[in-house]
Amino acid sequence: MSETKKVFIKTYGCQMNVYDSERMADTLAPQGWREAETAEDADLVILNTCHIREKASEKVYSELGRMRVLKAEKAERGEKLLVGVAGCVAQAEGREIARRAPVVDMVFGPQSYHHLPSLIERTGNGARVVETEFPIEDKFDHLAPPSREKTIARGLTAFLTVQEGCDKFCTFCVVPYTRGAESSRPVGRILAEARRLAEAGVREVTLLGQNVNGFHGEGPDGAAWGLGRLCRALAEIPGLDRIRYTTSHPRDMSDDLLAAHRDLPQLMPWLHLPVQSGSDRILAAMNRRHTRDDYLRLIDRIRAARPDIAMSGDFIVGFPGETEEDFRATLSLVEEVGYASAFSFKYSARPGTPAAAEAEQIDEAEKIERLARLQAAIDSETRAFNLSRVGMTMDVLIEKPGRRAGQMAGRSPWLQAVHLEGAADLLGRIVPVRVDAVGPNSLAATLVDAAGSVVAPPLVQPASVGAAT
Repeated sequence: MSETKKVFIKTYGCQMNVYDSERMADTLAPQGWREAETAEDADLVILNTCHIREKASEKVYSELGRMRVLKAEKAERGEKLLVGVAGCVAQAEGREIARRAPVVDMVFGPQSYHHLPSLIERTGNGARVVETEFPIEDKFDHLAPPSREKTIARGLTAFLTVQEGCDKFCTFCVVPYTRGAESSRPVGRILAEARRLAEAGVREVTLLGQNVNGFHGEGPDGAAWGLGRLCRALAEIPGLDRIRYTTSHPRDMSDDLLAAHRDLPQLMPWLHLPVQSGSDRILAAMNRRHTRDDYLRLIDRIRAARPDIAMSGDFIVGFPGETEEDFRATLSLVEEVGYASAFSFKYSARPGTPAAAEAEQIDEAEKIERLARLQAAIDSETRAFNLSRVGMTMDVLIEKPGRRAGQMAGRSPWLQAVHLEGAADLLGRIVPVRVDAVGPNSLAATLVDAAGSVVAPPLVQPASVGAAT
């Protein structure tokens, strides 16, 4: 394989797709592939797709139209371009993609990324490859770990997939069909990857899974470990100062995980716990297998374990059969919980899911109107939470320079963006700041010392002033 071969991976959707795209690039690296900055500069383009939201397929076909033109242009110059479609759209619609888009050389699902080198080899004689079966082997046993150089380049925070797939079968969701049954990585492999990240300078890791709090990986002792026990082991890794996880299901918040939130300062006080609806009738139709009261009692237990924890959630409006009364129950739940943030979506029928076949679909205009009302309620709660931070001293991980000279930017324990005046040598440090004001999308803060006294910001010289000689 020539050293000049380049791959460009375009990632759609969730954080797990981001992680998967990185692992695909790492798997190709030993075969001589390097990452390209643009599709135009690549010998292989992979679209890593997401199937959760509506019009996902349309976006893929639109991009494939652009790839068709690019492939033809390269062919006129005597150059070859391979095109692959990966991810959840590929898993769900692999044969249809191959039929409709002749530009595609290979289609492969999320469980087949470790086969990439052989898939490319199979296209060498002009064959078109579709691989969307769920293999028996665990892809994580075969995916290459990131190199130290690439790990360093990825910065101070990193995603780390620990669990994949889902057995819940919510009636609106395609994940069980595209990612398969729940599976968890062995603890030893997770800890080894986390140690590599920490050694490369990563200070904060976010554990990923479609149902991450259902984690049940095999531990070094041969027993199945839950997420709480895994977090305790991660907290012992030197340099790994912050731990987060997403996405969770209310039915899998174990007592041990709640205790980990209570006991581990490294486990950030932020929990994304989707509920989807505040109506018991709609929750039942969604097959969520919990009630509104179940959810609220769980929130009480979580807050009892970690009083400073902030809640985030997901909501779907316009689910088939949702009445105004059902929707109002969702609005009242938002107010009762007091979310620090939440994501709201219009229901979109996903092919092959039970809800897509329901007769009582909600009018699009009604969905739009309800979504606007819900988002206004969420925005109000978010602003109230952000305002509650004003005057507070908190620790912020400084991740990058700010937009102007003399400014640095980071994240609070509650995932808020924070800007402050500070020197470049703050980068990578966790420092105390006092929150002074709330902006539209961030907090403005001042650097303080351990005693809470303001630290003078560095002097920023005008650009016209040259260096002293």
